[in-house]
This record gives sequence, C-alpha cells and structure tokens, in this order.
Amino acid sequence: MRALSLEPQPLPRLSIVALPGHGPEDVVADAAGNIWAGVADGRIFRISPDDTEGAAVTHVATTEHPPLGLHIARDGRVLICSRDKLLALDPASGKIEPVVTKVDGPPLIFCSNVTESMDGTIYFSESTARFPFEQFMAAILEGRPTGRVFRRDPDGTVTTIATGLAFTNGVTITADGSALIIAETVGRRVSRYALTGPAAGTLTPIVEEIPGMPDNISTGADGRIWITLASPRNALAEWLLPRSPAIRKVLWRLPDALLPGTDTDPWVIAVNPDTGDVLANITGKSRDLRTVTGVVESGGRLWMGCIGSSAVGHISLADIASSSSGP
Repeated sequence: MRALSLEPQPLPRLSIVALPGHGPEDVVADAAGNIWAGVADGRIFRISPDDTEGAAVTHVATTEHPPLGLHIARDGRVLICSRDKLLALDPASGKIEPVVTKVDGPPLIFCSNVTESMDGTIYFSESTARFPFEQFMAAILEGRPTGRVFRRDPDGTVTTIATGLAFTNGVTITADGSALIIAETVGRRVSRYALTGPAAGTLTPIVEEIPGMPDNISTGADGRIWITLASPRNALAEWLLPRSPAIRKVLWRLPDALLPGTDTDPWVIAVNPDTGDVLANITGKSRDLRTVTGVVESGGRLWMGCIGSSAVGHISLADIASSSSGP
C-alpha cells in the first residue's frame, strides 16, 4: 500500500458543459460516447459531445431522489444509486425500475455508487448504515465505519461482501476483472477486494493516508483507477472528532465554508490497481467546476462531474503529464 507521493500537475485546459440543473455528482460514458449525469433535483441527462466545444444535453428521466452514483450496464441500462434505492433506467424509453431496495430485510439507507462485472454481477456501496443522504455531513463528522459493499448476482440474490468501512463511496471493477476497487471517503483510503484467485474475498488497502477525501472512481482504458478527491483532508476535524460527541454536534452547525468538501477546486488522481503507485495527480483553480466528485474517460477526454456547480467539465487525456504511465 502507498501514500500519495506524486507532485501535482496543474489542471490542463478545462472545457465546461453547462447543465440546466445543479450538482451532477457522477459522470459515466455509454458505448456510443454519450456522457450521462444526474443533478440534485433527480433529472438524468444524456450529453452528446460533438467535435467542437459544444454538446447536446437531453433530459431523459427523473428520479425521486438525487442520483449519486451511475454506471452503464452491459445491456445498456443506466444503473443509478439514488438515496435508498438502486435503480435501472432504460435509455430508450426513459422508464426507471427498482433493482435493489432492501438487503436482508431492512431498506437501504444511503446507496452511493455502483458498478458491474462482465458476467452481470452488480456491486454497489452504502456509505453509512446510520444516516440518509440528506444528513451526509453528519455521517462524515461522526466518522463511524458503518459503510458496506454489496453484491447482486444475476439471479437477484444480494450478499454483503464488506462491512466496517469509513463512508464507502466509489466502486469500480479492474480492467482484468480480478478485483473490485473501493473508495472510503472518511477513511481516506482506496482498497482492492479480490474477486478471483487464492485471495478472493479479501480486502487489501492499496492507497492510504490520501491527503484528500476520495469520492467516485472509475477504471481507465489502460487499467489505471481514476479517483476524485472532493476535499483536502481537514486535520482539525480529524483531531477533534474522536474526542467528544459534543464537538461533532458543534462542527455540524458550522458554516459550510468551514466543513470538508463544500467548495473546493478540481482534484483527481490515478493509481495502479495492483500496487497503488500514483500515476497522475491533477489539480488547479476553476470557478466553473467546484468540488469534483465524478470522473470517467471517454473519447480522448477525462470527464468530471461535481456537486458545487451546474456543469460538467473535461480535459484532454493527451494533456495529462506524459510521465504518468499506466499499470
């Protein structure tokens, strides 16, 4: 396992695609190169980039609650983590159907992110078992490791595969299908859950003590794992939190500007999924893309979603430092 070691590269030229809604937390790409994002009021948009700076933005469907994590399934449906449900959207009809609403009886509390393996097995995360999405800051400030990861088999069976995680967030399958990569926001850690081989079923940290709070993640074309860092670490909060529940309540009432992950510049890193070696570390100022929380490669670009602006953005993969090589 590694700590973050690569010096940051300044953010390359950033192109912005404005959306008619705030906070497109995650971004994913379909087989046709369209980008999908969902905003805070539940609307799901398909973004069809052209060969210039423009893009056509189409409203396809609306979920009851904010869409937090997205994934394009093998059958073309858009899988959506939306508060207390895992949903599936048919992009042709706009119809939304529930996939998972309960695990072992109790309902989901905070469905956060989702991915799928080549055999149709779905993996999804629950950030906390104590607080709903609307109280996400309470879960972060409390710091209790109650996050979980679930597996939904093609026959519909749902199994808990990991527990005791510190605000589980992004999940993605490695390019070779051998492991599930899991990000913990409060834990400031990214781990590898082995799916095959003698280590199958074990969870091993690959990057720890990240100086930022990881959010959604994705797998790049060369196998690297892209990780968004929604906020720099808050050393004062980390020192205070274990010491008194009363202090947590005080922090929860502080102005947003003093809390983690509320208004930050873009920051994404890439790591080797086997060794944790840092392959890219990109950050810089932007007034138009605040608090980046989603990332995906598509069409020679690195697309980013965020919770602090009404836009998604992209940079050219060719502009990322040439010294950053894949696994």
